[in-house]
Amino acid sequence: MLMTKERRPATRTLRGWAMSVLQEAGAIHECEEHGWAKDRADPHSRELAFDLARQDPPIGVSAADAVADVCEVLNSIGDTCPECPPGANSDC
Repeated sequence: MLMTKERRPATRTLRGWAMSVLQEAGAIHECEEHGWAKDRADPHSRELAFDLARQDPPIGVSAADAVADVCEVLNSIGDTCPECPPGANSDC
């Protein structure tokens, strides 16, 4: 049986690529109300994202640079939505 590897859709920026890798790994998710990215703080998902970045970096980007980009994006995302009121009883 012929098996093909499905590639991620092309993105225009490394930040966009890194965010798609983090979402695919389950390391980040969106605030359902406002759309902001939020960190899930799941160490297994983070490690999966780093593994995905190492194994399948964008064309023309080294594995080390891909991991650094994922790390940079992950460090820029908080665990709360900036638009949700503090202590709100929503999914944000």
